[in-house]
Amino acid sequence: MTAPTDLHTLTGAYALDALDEDERVAFEQHLAKCEDCAQEVRELTATAGRLALAATMPAPPRLKAQVLEQIAGVRQERPHSAVTALSRTARRGHAMRWALAACVAAAAALGGTTLWQHQQADEARQQAEAAQRQADQINEVLAAPDATVTSTAVGGGARGSVVVSHDSDKAVFIASGMAKPPEGKVYQLWFTDGDQMRPAGLMNPSRASQSVLMTGAVDKASGVGVTLEPDGGSKQPTTQPVALLQLPA
Repeated sequence: MTAPTDLHTLTGAYALDALDEDERVAFEQHLAKCEDCAQEVRELTATAGRLALAATMPAPPRLKAQVLEQIAGVRQERPHSAVTALSRTARRGHAMRWALAACVAAAAALGGTTLWQHQQADEARQQAEAAQRQADQINEVLAAPDATVTSTAVGGGARGSVVVSHDSDKAVFIASGMAKPPEGKVYQLWFTDGDQMRPAGLMNPSRASQSVLMTGAVDKASGVGVTLEPDGGSKQPTTQPVALLQLPA
């Protein structure tokens, strides 16, 4: 069993399903309380999934064992007990290298079969970096000195809240307990400007609770709306709003 002080280093192995049962249980208990590790797992899982799109043939049954043998020498650093922002960044970069090393080992185990290409790996890395930048922007709005919030019931026990920072001209929509949209549909966010509504981003249809950085400037918007739209969103609302919130002054 990995010691508790080593759990921070298991994000890469967890994302690649390379932990034994005891390690997985211990890490998932830790994951529920550690947002840094949760963010790393999300990024690494997305990266691994993107790289897997380049697979050209089914993996042989012994692939997992072969990968683990080849990456056994990849060294992971033990985190300090007091984790600073700099050390979190270093761990994230180390874990990302761990995942990429596993993909390289998998390619070698397949005897030269191309599992991923440089361009695809670069795209996956850029997507992870973009996700991190958006998370940072959300945190900046939530922590802004002038941040104000308004909330409303959305239906079915769900709630929606909007946090606005007029100084940064940004808003974050926070959903809790949203019902899954019907197949082929997505929740779309809107800023209301008088009688007009302008698109402000799409919600993730697979997540009941999430925080979304709304696209576009808050400017003089008086409120926020949520509608159910076709996949990809609409230029103008096509359904009645499932939620309307007045923006805090």
